[in-house]
Amino acid sequence: MAQFDTIRSAAGVRSAEIDVGLRAHMNKVYGTMSVGTLITFLAAWAIAGLSVTSDPAGAVAQLSGDSYLTSFGYAIYASPLKWVIMFAPLAFIFFGFGAAMKRLPAAGVQLVFYGFAALMGLSISSIFVVFTGESIAQVFLVTSIAFAGLSLVGYTTKKDLSGMGSFLIMGVIGLLVASVVNIFMQSSAMGFAISILGVLIFAGLTAYDTQKIKNTYLEMVHTGDQEWLGKAAIMGALNLYLDFINMFMFLLQLLGNRE
Repeated sequence: MAQFDTIRSAAGVRSAEIDVGLRAHMNKVYGTMSVGTLITFLAAWAIAGLSVTSDPAGAVAQLSGDSYLTSFGYAIYASPLKWVIMFAPLAFIFFGFGAAMKRLPAAGVQLVFYGFAALMGLSISSIFVVFTGESIAQVFLVTSIAFAGLSLVGYTTKKDLSGMGSFLIMGVIGLLVASVVNIFMQSSAMGFAISILGVLIFAGLTAYDTQKIKNTYLEMVHTGDQEWLGKAAIMGALNLYLDFINMFMFLLQLLGNRE
């Protein structure tokens, strides 16, 4: 009987250690994601500030009213360079981040993630030119509340969400193709449908990715490989960061007020 109590006590201690480790792991995921999000919006705001001026003497093109594009703004928003900037984050995800995960230590991968966040800021900086600052702040708040709720659902639910994964990934691919097509079609109805579907798909991915991050930790914590767990936390932060940014962008298309 004493031996059984000892085993049960040891199991309880081990379970408590896993709980503490899981909380620390999730804190690192959310902390890294939050810093990346902050970098993105600060970079976007700063770049937009360099792109627009109220002084026509130093302007290249007029936007509207007393707003003008600087030469820098014209280069990144109106020249062919805009296509490179638009698709650079996507190329980085497919080709750059995977290589960093294989070759760099966890600290290096984290720096790469922050660099990617700055690049994303450049890619979405036009929102500070197109939309009012007030509507950007409002949509950011709405997205933050929705994200927190969905992530909490993914963390606490007992239901296995893994079956959603392939369906949601297919939805993301469909959204990407439809978005590229609509760049040339310029259909407002299609754009509205893409935004609605985008919000729903990335809402689902937020819950799915949160559960996947939790389950991955629970599966791998027994290996004791802290370097791998550190990289897994950064990869989890990247996934949740992309869910947040995309949900924000689609909600902004639906709810944002344009300048």
